[in-house]
Amino acid sequence: MKAAVVAQPGGASVIHLEERPVPKATEGNILIKVKAFGLNRSEIITRKGQSPSVYFPRVLGIECVGEVEEDPSGGYQKGQKVAALMGGMGRDFDGGYAEYALLPKKIVFPFQSDLGWDQLGAVPEMFQTVYGSLQLALEIKEGETLLIRGGSSSIGMLACQFAKYYGLTVVSTTRNPEKEERLRDNGAFYTIIDDGNIAQRVKALFPEGVDKVLELVGIQTLKDSMQCVKKGGTLCLTGMLSEEWAIKDFSPMEYIPPMVKFTTYGSSPENISAEILQDFIDNVKAGQIELNVDQVFMLKDIVKAHEYMESNQATGKIVVLTAENQ
Repeated sequence: MKAAVVAQPGGASVIHLEERPVPKATEGNILIKVKAFGLNRSEIITRKGQSPSVYFPRVLGIECVGEVEEDPSGGYQKGQKVAALMGGMGRDFDGGYAEYALLPKKIVFPFQSDLGWDQLGAVPEMFQTVYGSLQLALEIKEGETLLIRGGSSSIGMLACQFAKYYGLTVVSTTRNPEKEERLRDNGAFYTIIDDGNIAQRVKALFPEGVDKVLELVGIQTLKDSMQCVKKGGTLCLTGMLSEEWAIKDFSPMEYIPPMVKFTTYGSSPENISAEILQDFIDNVKAGQIELNVDQVFMLKDIVKAHEYMESNQATGKIVVLTAENQ
């Protein structure tokens, strides 16, 4: 099989294709014939050597979709469609950047769909993050207002679709004025060009603040985002697009406004089920939610795909197919 391998940390050019034996199925694991996978910014961090637990060489990829090649337990049939995500993929063990992946059964979810692999490849991690952030962490409700800080990211774009589907009014931000129209087309009722300080502009729209904030930029904008939340509202820190990990000189009483709730969301396959995943895929098929796939690459072009992701040009998910004509 072909696999995209990172032999040592560095820029996108350190990823190279090599021929490897197809892994042998083992008890507790499922051998998956990978059809597609989405790219994630956390994979840039791992590629750069900034994930402390990762040893090289490593096949990256925290998610994939494909068909079961072999399940020693007999629980899955050959050819059955499945998605896999997280649980150490691409970090503790080789992940989805390959034509085959041997993955723990506990992170594999079956589904049925006739959507193309270029669409299905965008689903697992993006859906899991949006569902967990909005439903589990923020506990969104119909009629609420939601600010998405980092709205032109793939997570931000899907979060807007998801929130709109559940009856929320969305305010979405981008640093790039050229992406503002795309945010409106995606369903944002209000858009704000983010210069790092947007609280006054949010309060001009909603004097008491918004009900909920999904913070995707990270530590860099967190304090300003806190000022956008109304009393009794909640902010969820999910993303770290700014690649900063710690708040210097953190003073909770000064940082967090009175009666504003602050939570975080960390991706985990335990937060979804096959039924929840299937329901989401069905909604995509019915046209109720748009996936916003920005661009599709082939596995042989994985370096170009990483360079494109790192350029911050994308508005939506980047998907990689393992073979032509899928």
